[in-house]
Amino acid sequence: MAAHAARTGIREVTAAWWWFLILGVLWTGVGMVVLSYRPGSLTVVAVLVGAALLFGGVAQLVVASRVRSWRWLYLVMGTMGVLAGILTLAWPDITLYIVSILVAWYLVFYGVFHVISALAGPKLPWWWTGLLLGIAELVLGVWSVHSWQRSLFTLVTLVGAWAIVHGVNEIFAAFTLRQAGHDAQRALEGGR
Repeated sequence: MAAHAARTGIREVTAAWWWFLILGVLWTGVGMVVLSYRPGSLTVVAVLVGAALLFGGVAQLVVASRVRSWRWLYLVMGTMGVLAGILTLAWPDITLYIVSILVAWYLVFYGVFHVISALAGPKLPWWWTGLLLGIAELVLGVWSVHSWQRSLFTLVTLVGAWAIVHGVNEIFAAFTLRQAGHDAQRALEGGR
């Protein structure tokens, strides 16, 4: 009886592996479309930004319904997120302009932060990777800040690269989950 329940549980958990595979292929495709740098690339980026803002706003509103302290802050942030998502989808051009400029300045500030923390912090193994990350962020941020076209190019490139990396990660997760199910099934059958 326990073996049957275990087999059923394994099947239920690993049956979703193909969802990860489909999502991985879709995210990889989205990344490839974005990195094609065609006019549709900007639309895809705007839709992703709008969806992220909407999702984040709704998540904040859900949290607001569950907490007691600082509820007002969650309500304000959630409402602002939902409104920003709607405005992004309504006016994608100005949104992409603003978001690209913010991303460029984000890279500058975090580049400086990572360089300082790598140089001033403890020299743990691989500390220099933080230094390289900071230098890359700083160079890319300073390059991007100089014009809105560069900022937009940087935003599109980062979104496209993120989508491809995320997609490949989902594909690997799908096959890892599938293999784990097969391994668990074999272990269960070998234990009889």
